[in-house]
Amino acid sequence: GPKANILVSGNEIRHFAKALMEKMNITGMEEVEKDVSREDEKEKREEYIVVFSRSTTRLILNEAELIMALAQEFQMRVVTVSLEDQSFTSIIQVISGAFMLVSMHGAQLVTSLFLPRGAVVVELFPFAVNPEQYTPYKTLASLPGMELHYISWRNTIEENTVTFPDRPWEQGGISHLEKAEQERILTSKDVPRHLCCRNPEWLFRIYQDTLVDIPLFMEVVKEGMKTKPILKKSKLATLVHPGRVREPQCQTSVQTSNEAKLTVSWQIPWNLKFLKVREVKYEVWIQ
Repeated sequence: GPKANILVSGNEIRHFAKALMEKMNITGMEEVEKDVSREDEKEKREEYIVVFSRSTTRLILNEAELIMALAQEFQMRVVTVSLEDQSFTSIIQVISGAFMLVSMHGAQLVTSLFLPRGAVVVELFPFAVNPEQYTPYKTLASLPGMELHYISWRNTIEENTVTFPDRPWEQGGISHLEKAEQERILTSKDVPRHLCCRNPEWLFRIYQDTLVDIPLFMEVVKEGMKTKPILKKSKLATLVHPGRVREPQCQTSVQTSNEAKLTVSWQIPWNLKFLKVREVKYEVWIQ
């Protein structure tokens, strides 16, 4: 689940994504849209949906059918991206202009931080895996300043799943466990809460292949889209403010019978060294 006391904001993550894209020579859609000289490009830009395709584990068995359903429902082009077949740079280029990103739960969803403001993240979960217990990408999408809309779908039909008990343990295999434990895992309908990340029941379930029930999936997506906020066209915040000062200390010392000394000290905010500022003023209140 989400960490308590998250100190990072969506604006900081967006600045990080922008800096990374500049290093990779990728022009994000937000850059295109604020560039008045490229008005034609803005006019021509069509919205599209990106589906993350996996080729070895955690497959969507009816991926083609899912793509057709999305294209039909949203009247948009649907493109697939794959970490196995494409470079990271080319994937980011595609994702940075997408209307929606659809993917099975997995580390590839961290690329959602490159989505444009107002985009939708649809995360799919295999059978027996509760989306409420695995929320890093929901948390990322929901951070103030990210302005992404998050929807999760969970396979609830056991017949629509393919398990792999004989795979190596790190890919969800359970044949190395005692028979009673194997039986318990095979009959379980919900992975109980556990510590990350070597729990055999979790690995067994997360590495399943899934046949997505298209009508049920589309129903969840359509319902989720009803609460999608209308994005107000706002300029990308160009100001990043310093964080809080660290380790503030207040010390007193008596010098002589009629003189005392008060010393206030602190460490600079963690992000100050990354900001281009000429001078920094601190305000100290003594109460």
